[in-house]
Amino acid sequence: VLMFFMNKRDGGGKGGRGTEQLVVFGPPRARRGAELKVMSSVETKAPGHFTRGVREKQSSEKGFDTDRMIFKDDELSYALGKEGATRKKLEGAAGTILQYVGHVAFIAGTLKERKRCKEYISWLLAQRRGSVTIPSISQRDDAVEMHIPDNCKGWVTGNRGSELRRMEQETGTFMFMALDDRGDERLIIFCHNAGSKVSDRGRIAAERLVNEMIQE
Repeated sequence: VLMFFMNKRDGGGKGGRGTEQLVVFGPPRARRGAELKVMSSVETKAPGHFTRGVREKQSSEKGFDTDRMIFKDDELSYALGKEGATRKKLEGAAGTILQYVGHVAFIAGTLKERKRCKEYISWLLAQRRGSVTIPSISQRDDAVEMHIPDNCKGWVTGNRGSELRRMEQETGTFMFMALDDRGDERLIIFCHNAGSKVSDRGRIAAERLVNEMIQE
């Protein structure tokens, strides 16, 4: 995108501090991504500037649009992660634009992308309370499940999930252990990108890394 400030100023702000208009040029998705990054930065410096009075929003638009979710304090820190790593992971795996402006999560993409991202967020937050149950993934096109031998589960997940986090970062996926409808635990790898046998990104790449760990 191309971004620059307009010369026109509004000097009516408190203490003589005005506002300056920022113009963003580019395709709709890229423009929205840039706009939300700027909003997030401004909100950090001036809390409430963009979020005061904002409510949750769920659009029915099938094409590109933006939904909003409001986090509680403890949810925000968990969904953000160290240096924003968790937010970036969810954004990449879901194939959406996901930006946090204060306590408000802005989710931009098509209806399918937005729905997928909100599911990922809900499963992430549910992990704080214990095991997550996902009865079946047979109707999904963004997931693959792997049944890990009991004697390998600790090795594959790592200390406090460190190995899963490493593989997620390397492959751009979202992975966690979840229960099926029978109460059996398996590893589910989520990502909008299936990947390929030669790619180091996507579900196939993550599955390959897990298999390598099991075989070690």
